[in-house]
Amino acid sequence: MKKKDIILIIGILAAALVLFVIYQFLLPGDSEAKLQITVEGEVYGTYDLNQNQVIKINDTNVCSIENGIVSMSEASCPDHLCMNQKKIDSRGGTIVCLPNRVVLGIVSEAKSGPDIDAISQ
Repeated sequence: MKKKDIILIIGILAAALVLFVIYQFLLPGDSEAKLQITVEGEVYGTYDLNQNQVIKINDTNVCSIENGIVSMSEASCPDHLCMNQKKIDSRGGTIVCLPNRVVLGIVSEAKSGPDIDAISQ
């Protein structure tokens, strides 16, 4: 590798690190974001992230909201992978318990009126 190649790689890595830090620590999350729980594709419930609570999902899972951070605290599945997934907050994310078909996701409140993506003639 040439010296210019190494400088280019270091520059790209530095830019990626700066963007990561900005996203993780400096950008605020959506203040209107909610936790939406779906079970087998059907909406089980929508919950406010600003209210600390423990939510029992049928007889299979338990999730908790603490200080706007959502985590899966209990699960009846054999592998417990959902309990080891990254916690989610108002910036987005998803926690999935595949054996129990439970999905925790962050959704934003619907704005009034449709979002227009493009206009065609």
